[in-house]
Amino acid sequence: MAEKSEKLEAARREQAGAREESTGTGSGAKSPAAEPRPKAAGAKQRNIAWRRLGGAFRPYVSRAQIAGATLLAVLGFAATIQVQALRTTDEFSTADQSQLVQILDGLQQRTRRLESDISELQQAKSDLVSGADRSRTAVEQAQARAQTLGILAGTLPATGPGIRLTISDNQAAVDASLVLNTIEELRDAGAESIEVNDRVRVVAASYFLNGQGGIIIDNKLIPPPYTIDAIGDTRTLATAMRIPGGVVDEVSQKGGLVTVLERQTVQINSLHNVTSPRYARPAPEKTSGATK
Repeated sequence: MAEKSEKLEAARREQAGAREESTGTGSGAKSPAAEPRPKAAGAKQRNIAWRRLGGAFRPYVSRAQIAGATLLAVLGFAATIQVQALRTTDEFSTADQSQLVQILDGLQQRTRRLESDISELQQAKSDLVSGADRSRTAVEQAQARAQTLGILAGTLPATGPGIRLTISDNQAAVDASLVLNTIEELRDAGAESIEVNDRVRVVAASYFLNGQGGIIIDNKLIPPPYTIDAIGDTRTLATAMRIPGGVVDEVSQKGGLVTVLERQTVQINSLHNVTSPRYARPAPEKTSGATK
């Protein structure tokens, strides 16, 4: 009887174990739904870690940083423009110290001369207004004015300090435009009277053309070499011709040669033939109540 009870108990245990295995509720069984949960939690933690790492390296830009960067860009652009402006070369940038001193000295001499002219004109005005002999003063002033205008117009000979500039051109590369540029450089340097090859008096109305075997100035053919006499401040005129990028360099680039001689006395004797204007007439004097 005891054996039968033990067999029945063993049978019940086997049936109970079979039922637990079939339903998956036993102690050794694993739930399908609960099995992937640890993997999902680990993946979530890894994603959070990567997001935190990416956020640490992601640049944070505020409005203050943007404004600061814009200001720095504007300042850098302004500094670049300023540096470029300072690097821009002019006619004095490549001159050495001695040349700059000569130019400054010439400008100072011209300033003193102009101040002296102003003083003389003011004295003449005072003499005309309050002088006892107004007629004599007026005549003297008119004569001095006529002489000045005669020198500037080329109708009177002129003498004074200046330079003699000679352009040698064995290759016929120097043309009328280059000679005209030389004349303009002399005028800019303060030349008061100019003559070419002791034959042509250069005035405001003079013209320059290329001709056969030379250049034509005021309908006169001038062959090379070209000798230009100019009256003015000697040092200023000579420096203007020798300045880097000036007449000497320009002629040298074309294969010519320029010599500049400074002289205490330059004599200009050629005269300009003045012709009456065809169209221009003196403008009538305006009255006090006249209007345009």
